[in-house]
Order: sequence, then C-alpha cells, then structure tokens
Amino acid sequence: MSNYLEAGSIVAGAAGLTLWVQYLGLTDTTVGLLGALSANGFGAAVGALISGFLVDRYGRKFIYKYNLLVYMFGILLITCSVNFPMLLIGYIITGISVGAGIPPSWTYIAEEAPKNERAARVGWGQFAWSMGPAVVLLLSVALAPLGLLGSRIIFFQLFLVAFFTWLFQRKIDESSIWEEQKKKEKATNQDGIFNKENLKELFTNRANLRAITLLVGVYAFWNMVAGVMGYFMPYIYETVGGLTSAQANLLQAFLWILTVLSTYFVFIKFGDKVNRKMIFSVGAGMGIVAWIILSFGGMGTFELLAFVILWGLAAGFGAQAFYGLWSAELFHTKYRAAAQGFLFCTARVLVGLISLIIPIMITTLGFQAAGAVMIGLLIIHMIVGLVLAPETRGKSLEEIQAERYGTQEDPSLIKKEAVK
Repeated sequence: MSNYLEAGSIVAGAAGLTLWVQYLGLTDTTVGLLGALSANGFGAAVGALISGFLVDRYGRKFIYKYNLLVYMFGILLITCSVNFPMLLIGYIITGISVGAGIPPSWTYIAEEAPKNERAARVGWGQFAWSMGPAVVLLLSVALAPLGLLGSRIIFFQLFLVAFFTWLFQRKIDESSIWEEQKKKEKATNQDGIFNKENLKELFTNRANLRAITLLVGVYAFWNMVAGVMGYFMPYIYETVGGLTSAQANLLQAFLWILTVLSTYFVFIKFGDKVNRKMIFSVGAGMGIVAWIILSFGGMGTFELLAFVILWGLAAGFGAQAFYGLWSAELFHTKYRAAAQGFLFCTARVLVGLISLIIPIMITTLGFQAAGAVMIGLLIIHMIVGLVLAPETRGKSLEEIQAERYGTQEDPSLIKKEAVK
C-alpha cells in the first residue's frame, strides 16, 4: 500500500497538471518547480535519505508509525489549495513522506521473503506501485467533466486510502533479519550505521562501490526518464501531441495497466526462475525503442500506441523492479536501508534537476531534443546493467552477504532462512 500511495500521489499531480496550470496561471518555471520539489524530485530525495538511516537504527516498522500522518497532511494541503505557495508546500510535504516510505518498504519486503520467492515478493511491491497510477488515471478520465474539482477528489481518495493503510501498517511485525543484526551489534558493542567505521565502509568497501555503481547507473539514469514520464507525460501528450486532458490520461492509464500485467506475468512469474540479466536486457531494449519511436516518429496514433505498448510492458520488468531487488540483496543488513535511502535520494535529485529544465527544453528546443536526451540516458542504464548485473537467484540474503563481504554468517540464520 505504501507503493500504491507513493506512485499514486506522483501521477495524481501529473494527471491534473494542466488544470492547475490554468487555475493558478502557472509558467514553465513554476511547473518545473512543482515537479522538482515534489514526490518526483527533491522532496522524495530528502525523505529517503533521512528515512534510510532511521530505519537501520530503529527498525523497519519504525517509520510506519508516523510517515503516513505526514503524507495525509501534505495531500490535504494539495486538495484544498487555492494558491501556488499552498500547492507547492503540499507537494513538498507529500514528497518527503513518499521518499521516507521507500527504504523501509523495499527492505522489509526483501528481508521477509523466502529466498526462492524474493523477486516475486519484490515484484508485488512493483505491482502495487503500478496500480496506483492506473487507478488514479482512470479516475481522472471518469472525473474529467468536473475539471479541477475532479483533481481535488482524486487527491482526497489518496488521503482516505492512506488513513486506513496507516491503521494496518502500525500492526506489522518487525523484520526478523534486522532483529538478529541488532542482537549481534549489541553483543559486540557496535552501533550499526551510526558507527563511523560502518558509515565509511558503506562508501569505501569494494563490494559496496560495485553495487552503488550498478544501482546508480541502472536506476538513477532510467529514473530520470521515468520521472519525466510520471509527472510530465500527460502534459506532453496535450501540449506536444494535441490530445485532450481525458485522452492523455486514458492513454497513460493504458500504459500503466500494461505495466501491471507485465510485472505479474514476467517479473513475478519468472524473476526467480530465469536469468535476470536476460530479463533486464529485454526490458531495457524495449524502452529505448519506445523512446526512439516517440521522439522521431511523430505523435500520430500509431506512434503513440507503439510507445505506450513498448514502454508500458518494459516498465513492469525494468530498472525499478530490479532496483527494489538488487538494493536489498547487495548491501549488508547493518546499512541496507541507509544504502537504499542514499541511492533513492541520488535518483530523485537527478529527477528534480531534469524536471527543472524539461518544460523549458521542450518549449525552446522542441520535443525531439528532449527525446534525444531521454534515449541517451536509457542507453547508459542498459550498458551498466549488462556489465554489472549480479546473479543471485536462489540465495538467501545471509548467503549473499557472506559471499560479498567475506564474512562467516551464523549457520543457524542461514538454516532458518532456508526453512522459511
């Protein structure tokens, strides 16, 4: 549900962007500012960085006691906004909450998953992430006749869902792997991620540097493209492609429905059974072809449908799904969430920076120039993934940890994981 709410809030802003532009008389600069400081950019970056350290220190479930309260406050501000400062503050608060929910969500799912089902369990998180935009965009089409009121209603439904989700999240059990790690730290008088040596190790250990290079190269570069799409795509369909708001949202909803389907039928079904580098490379290649068609083929009916089908299917088993999996697998338990917070922060800062310039780039240089930049970013992410992607199928987190760091893990923990 965290994933549903996080993605839903990003796309809710995108779906109603042209309505807010008309209502508040926003410029390219203020539109870029909303995208840069929201859940799609710097807001989420700050939230993820802070949350990652807190989650490693106080537990995976710690953040769930408070985070959605912050989310609900931000969503309520957006729902009731009557001027740009109010809207911007709501976006920033919601963005911080969205970022804060990422490290505990991906970490908890992976740590509690059986070793032969870890990709599938992470895939269900990706499934929920894709459902959020699909539901929001379909609601946008249904409520289009209401204009801006429809956008306010969509944000308010996120508020209601967040409230009931908060009630349930408070009841989850703590991660057993994290509890075992805390027992070890207590027995050896260590202090987890807040230990200077551990913090230094996170950024100097050879295994960690390789993992950071992989995840920044794969996820951050892909996410700059996905971030632009998640927030600006309906806006691009309308301003560049000449579609109506309802048509743009319906097209984007179709894209996300395809992502939901491919997440289930490819990543969930085969992520634990088939070579993951092969799955990743197919998705990456499809994404590059999709953007070539959109950027240089024009925005006719055929080009738009080809783009939506290729990108929609590829996104279900693409960089974000593998980021959720690899970022949990490739780091030690003592700083697993902090590493995720740092990586997600890096990705969102880059999305924030590109969000500041994309509306201006499209206006001044044209969409083809912006599309060429997107294609270049996707090529980089594909090359990094093909070179550095690990093969970790069928291994427990403890076994992966022992291999990567050369440490002897407690055999009872490995046995316990195998039983699970």
